[in-house]
Amino acid sequence: MEYRRFGSHYLVRIDRGEEIMESLTQMCSKEGILLGAVSGLGAADYAKVGIYRVADHQFEGREFSGEQEISSIVGSITEKGGAPYLHLHINLCDENMSIHGGHLVACRISGTCELTVTVLEGQVGRAYDEETGLNLFDFD
Repeated sequence: MEYRRFGSHYLVRIDRGEEIMESLTQMCSKEGILLGAVSGLGAADYAKVGIYRVADHQFEGREFSGEQEISSIVGSITEKGGAPYLHLHINLCDENMSIHGGHLVACRISGTCELTVTVLEGQVGRAYDEETGLNLFDFD
């Protein structure tokens, strides 16, 4: 992974064989980024994505392997327990041009991944919500 800062934005390149969540968390920790927005694209050969079933408070994951285009990554960076907390979603396009997407758990890069991280001023944490079972934005 390599990255460079331009004002309040970072351009990030995640390289072949690297994992997105791990790499981006590492960068945010190193740079002290605790609030921001993420967008990007790329190519992957493995991903685990999922859907959260609110009524059951259960996460259902699915794995995808083989060549895939990452047509979109979007999400937020907040803080939980003094560390960066990433909440990202991804859309993947397979060889049949079918799109699969959901909450990003893991994604290994096959070619490259290009991300823009926009750093925001301030602090927003996460707080567990009993009703949904999710860690929601905490503005207090």
